[in-house]
Amino acid sequence: MIDIDKLTELCGELGCRITPECPLREYITFRFGGPCRALISVNSAESAAALLRYLGDNSIKYGIIGRGSNIIASDEGFDGIILLFGSDFADISIEGTTMRCEAGALLASACVHAQQAGLSGMENLFGIPGTVGGALYMNAGAYGCEIKDIVISAEYIGEDCELHTISRDEMELSYRHSIFTDSKRIITSVTLGLSEGDPAEIKTAMTECMAKRSSKQPLDYPSAGSTFKRPQGSYASLLIEQCGLKGLTCGGAMVSEKHSGFVINKGYATCADVLELCDKVKNIVKEKTGYVLELEPVILK
Repeated sequence: MIDIDKLTELCGELGCRITPECPLREYITFRFGGPCRALISVNSAESAAALLRYLGDNSIKYGIIGRGSNIIASDEGFDGIILLFGSDFADISIEGTTMRCEAGALLASACVHAQQAGLSGMENLFGIPGTVGGALYMNAGAYGCEIKDIVISAEYIGEDCELHTISRDEMELSYRHSIFTDSKRIITSVTLGLSEGDPAEIKTAMTECMAKRSSKQPLDYPSAGSTFKRPQGSYASLLIEQCGLKGLTCGGAMVSEKHSGFVINKGYATCADVLELCDKVKNIVKEKTGYVLELEPVILK
C-alpha cells in the first residue's frame, strides 16, 4: 500500500518535487506509457538515499529513470514510484582535466562543458540521448568510444541505502553492460578523466559526429535509440536489413526505413505494438540467420 500523503510529506522535507499519477509517456523518449503511482524528481544523493530507505522499509515498488531514452514503459503504467534522476540532479564541475557529473546531467551537456573547457575525450559520445548516469549504467558508446574509456570512478547508493565509491576497474564494464546492470546499485555521480585539447577542434569533431548521427539515424521520430544489442559476429541492423524487414510495422511501430536497427513510433504506437514488432523481428532473424537478437532498452515493469 502506497501512502501518497506520507510520501509527499517526505518529499517536502527533502525538497524534492513529487507528481502523483504521472504519465510516463512524458518522460520516455518512445512517447508512450501509462501513469506511475507518483514520480519524484531527486535533487541530491542524500535525498535519493532517504527515499530509497523509505521505499524499502515500506516494501514499495520503484523504478529509476534518467532521460528515459533507453526505456520501454507499459501501456498500463507502473504500479509503483518512479525516481527521476533529471534536471534537479544535474550539476557538472570541472577541476583540471577531471569532470564530475551528477547522475541526472545530460551526456550532451557534459560534452559541451568539456568542449568549452578545452577537454577532449567525449567528442564521439555527443548526441547520445541520455544522462551521464544512464550512460555509465549501460556503458554507452558510439563510433569506437565508450564511457569505459574515460570513467575514473563513480558514487552509488548500495542495497544498504548508503553512499559508496567504486573505481573503473571494479565496474565490470563491457559491451552495453556494467556491474550496475546486474545489481540494485544506483549511480549518483560519475567522475571522468579527459585530456587537454583545442576547443575549436573539439567542437568541429562534435559537429561532425552529430551530422553523422542525423544522416544515418531516424532522429525525427520517437524511439528508444538502438533497439537491439549487437550480436557477437554481426550487427543487428545488418541482419534485420538482410531479412528484408525495413519498414515492417505493427500498429504505430515500425522498423525504421532509414536505419533498420531502430524501431520507431510513427506517432500512435503503444508499448504492445513495439513489443509485438520486436518479437516478430527477433523470430524472423533467428529463423533466417540463426542469430538471436536481444533487446537493448530496459522494460520498466
